[in-house]
Amino acid sequence: MTELSERLNTPISNAELERRWSAVRAAMKQNKIDVLVMQNNNDHMGGYVKYFTDIPAGNGYPNTVVFPRDDRMTLVTQGPFDGVQELPVAGDGMRRGIKQMLTTPSYASALYTRDYDPALAAKALAPFAKATIGLVCTYQMGLATGDYLKREFPNAHFVDATDMVDQIKSIKSVEELELIRQTALMQDGAMKAAFDAIKPGMRDSDVAATAQFYSQRHGSEQGIYLCASSPLGTPCKFGHRHTQNRIIREGDYIALLVEDNGPGGFYTELGRTAVVGKVPQAMKDELAFTLEARRFTLDLLKPGTPCAEIWNAFNGFMRKNGRPEEARLYCHGQGYDLVERPLVRRDEPMEIRKDMNIVVHPTYIHNGMLSWVCDNYLIGSNGPGDRLHQFPEAVIEVG
Repeated sequence: MTELSERLNTPISNAELERRWSAVRAAMKQNKIDVLVMQNNNDHMGGYVKYFTDIPAGNGYPNTVVFPRDDRMTLVTQGPFDGVQELPVAGDGMRRGIKQMLTTPSYASALYTRDYDPALAAKALAPFAKATIGLVCTYQMGLATGDYLKREFPNAHFVDATDMVDQIKSIKSVEELELIRQTALMQDGAMKAAFDAIKPGMRDSDVAATAQFYSQRHGSEQGIYLCASSPLGTPCKFGHRHTQNRIIREGDYIALLVEDNGPGGFYTELGRTAVVGKVPQAMKDELAFTLEARRFTLDLLKPGTPCAEIWNAFNGFMRKNGRPEEARLYCHGQGYDLVERPLVRRDEPMEIRKDMNIVVHPTYIHNGMLSWVCDNYLIGSNGPGDRLHQFPEAVIEVG
């Protein structure tokens, strides 16, 4: 393939992309699917387009990919009206595995442009008018896109191919595992930089911005930085930038979550608590229990274990110890999506498998105070290995 452009931030290797395409095409053949269609508009939970093309979606602009079983892809993306670019087999230094790129200036905020992207995708799908078309990530694909394609191809057989892709995408290759390790270490540095900067008079947003600045200086492209401070003894629920205006005071505690992608685009997440001053013994004791709750979960994360079984056992453990049950999500996969299957919950049909990237973050409020810890683990043949993050498992005294 053509030498990759120096403009790309940590591109995935050609060999890795070929591995993904080959695995998906084999699954398509087995499931008698002729072509896939996917559409993402962000790189927080829009990892399907990135997985196939190594090109992230972002800023609410849709990227639509048509992936035939026996040909190169078509990419529909933001650009001028009627834009068409035919790409060589070797690629152009930035786009690989793509046969043609079609562009249109469509915007979700402009209702009348809703058919622009699917109309271009339909051009690439014309040879499949009577074939089996697999839709990937229908939750994120626009209603306008799905509706248009089904109207345009009434004789095609549409199936949801998301689970087929998830079974492949959730298992990480050697190259992917190494990039995930790099992301975790980057987040260690971001957390240290943020905690080193904390002092009374700062706002929560200043702490989050410090972590974001460090991450983006070290290869991150996108993510979330949740932060909140509160007086000791009062509940603290960290949130996004809109809720980060509080001024930090002496004696406060601060919860910070760094959940961003690293070089190569893979997500991990690191969460810790700091105190401006001395850490009360009660907080240390509660963290010890939180670490015990995490260890309980880790002991269950063995290949072949159903996620619902882990969820039920964890909530039984929390009930037995007088702590709140989990009602949302405390353990899940990560990859190109900051929340990727499998989700350790009662409604997840997937099992834990070797070479998954799993984050465990028991988080709850007890006796008027938030307690939590958040780290990533790679699943080996017998369960999780050592945690990927190296940041201390403690409440940190700062300021």
